[in-house]
Amino acid sequence: MLTVYGVYRSRASRNYWMARELGIPFASVPVIQARRVADPLAADAPLNTRSPDFLAINPMGLIPAIDDDGLVLTESLANNLYLARKYGGPLAPADIGEEGQIGNWTMWAATDVEPHAVKIVLAYDNGIENTPEGRALIDTCAQSLEKAFAVLERHLAGHDYVVGERFTVADLNLAEVFRYTMSQTALFDRHPRVKAWLARCQSRPAFKAMMEERLKEPE
Repeated sequence: MLTVYGVYRSRASRNYWMARELGIPFASVPVIQARRVADPLAADAPLNTRSPDFLAINPMGLIPAIDDDGLVLTESLANNLYLARKYGGPLAPADIGEEGQIGNWTMWAATDVEPHAVKIVLAYDNGIENTPEGRALIDTCAQSLEKAFAVLERHLAGHDYVVGERFTVADLNLAEVFRYTMSQTALFDRHPRVKAWLARCQSRPAFKAMMEERLKEPE
């Protein structure tokens, strides 16, 4: 059975959403980020990314990790590509061409979008979004994201989804990366197809179920 290590308020959300889309049973092992624990190595500390028990699973000390019947993988987007490939169905590539496209879009999101998007999220998480430094950082990141938004906007002309005219793991992976940019409403207003596509992805029952669990966790 699939086991997902990580809290919902982390990149583990991607794997929890994917498992629900596939309709497969899974176990959840909450692993909290060490930065959220006063003393992550204390005897009574909750399981966290510096806990020896978790480092034995992922020596990088990052969440999520998955264990699928003994196969351990530790990169959230790649985890989803693997799950789609294993379990098949409409979320998986229909042929080698789609597999290439899905991998290409996923790597693009990881390299061209997520580095800037994460900085925006962290600015809000750290409460600096209204400081001069925070505003400058967010503005710089938003400017850097204009090209990526424009690329996806053009690609979505005449298409509801990224690959194969249906919701696939490519949409799920990209939607979870683009979710980090949702505070930048002007970016979405300038790219209405991206805005509509993200809303379409987030209207899915599996996403809503994942978010319901996420909102139960402390911030």
